[in-house]
Amino acid sequence: MIVTKEKGYYKQHNPEKVAGRNKPQEQPPGKTRSNLTFFRITVQCGKQFNNRSNQADSLLNLYYFIQICGYSKELDPHSLILPLAVIYGIIWQMSNIVKSQDFFAQIERITENYLTRRKTKHRIKKEKRAKNQALDWLGAFLWAAGMVLLINQYLVQAYRIPSGSMIDTLNVGDHVFVNKIVYGPELLPGVLKLPSPVKPKRNDIIIFENPSYISRGPVFDVAQRVIFMLTLSIVDIDRDDAGDPRVHFLIKRAVGESGDRFIMENGEMKIKFAGEDRYVDERGYNLLRGWKHNIRRLMPEDQYPAVVAEGRAIAWLELGLPVPDELIAAASPARDLRSSDYMARDQARLETLRKAAPHQERYAMLLARHRLGWYIPEGRMLPMGDNRDNSRDGRDFGPVRISKILGKGMIIYWPYWRMGRIK
Repeated sequence: MIVTKEKGYYKQHNPEKVAGRNKPQEQPPGKTRSNLTFFRITVQCGKQFNNRSNQADSLLNLYYFIQICGYSKELDPHSLILPLAVIYGIIWQMSNIVKSQDFFAQIERITENYLTRRKTKHRIKKEKRAKNQALDWLGAFLWAAGMVLLINQYLVQAYRIPSGSMIDTLNVGDHVFVNKIVYGPELLPGVLKLPSPVKPKRNDIIIFENPSYISRGPVFDVAQRVIFMLTLSIVDIDRDDAGDPRVHFLIKRAVGESGDRFIMENGEMKIKFAGEDRYVDERGYNLLRGWKHNIRRLMPEDQYPAVVAEGRAIAWLELGLPVPDELIAAASPARDLRSSDYMARDQARLETLRKAAPHQERYAMLLARHRLGWYIPEGRMLPMGDNRDNSRDGRDFGPVRISKILGKGMIIYWPYWRMGRIK
């Protein structure tokens, strides 16, 4: 085998190959046709990638150089193919870039484009964040409002005590939490109440819809209750002509259950339980049960004669008769009372009217309620305030439906010095 350099190429000449040039050439030991095929494909790809044929020819020369090295016993040409091809490719590309006249201009242009894109992206992101800040605040508010509505509607709701009907248990201005899930929550405010296995019991502090409340329509009721819950019972848009909040909900103590009967004697309640044949005093019953809440009275016991005389005087006026002077004198102390027992006064009035007009059945029916007592039908509870002489409760509007009871009083959370469980 003779190796010569001809026109920049390293070529192999076989002296035995004299007659026929088409005779296949003998391959060195360990060589395969795959090496030659691989480099020929590489040359063709190089020519297609770059029309500079001299560079592609240089790659072919590299192949012949590897073939020459292959005849050395100390060097394996197979181990040189891939590393030399990679190195040559890198040198080839670098030479193209360095030979280019605008090399540094390309570097500068690439850097400027990168920095410009990065700055533009940062500016767009900042503007987008600034534009969406109001939407972010709105979304946060709506999320918080939704959570407040869900909690108030189905779990716990805050209420503010508007009157002194529950003194000393609840004072005016106390803020309380009411458990709304215990008796079954409403699906929507004022629309539908879910049933519950737990029913209100005697002595529970319950909150319920005022039976005397006149609705302004379902839309207004829902809006009023949503605003009322969102503001934690601070804002109430449902007001009367004088600007005072209309009483939509009442909070009282459940003193009577279904089947009970009760009467009032000089402001003190007596209860006849279902299946019993006699009345028991409410205070004595509470003492036996261990209930220590205070039943507050504002009217002194010795002022009842004046209240009774006042009721009779009112009946004389209704009948169109002149009131006797001795009756006026007996009723005069009742004018100075801060709180009066209106039920005792009403009973005295009806008794006088019944005697003057026995043919009027209406007087007889109204008077029977005082003499025979009030009966609590099935599915209802009798609510009354602990401050008996300053409470408008079941003695006025009668027992309330259990389905109208919205929740049970839990704790007082404000003011802080009155914090504690409602008993």
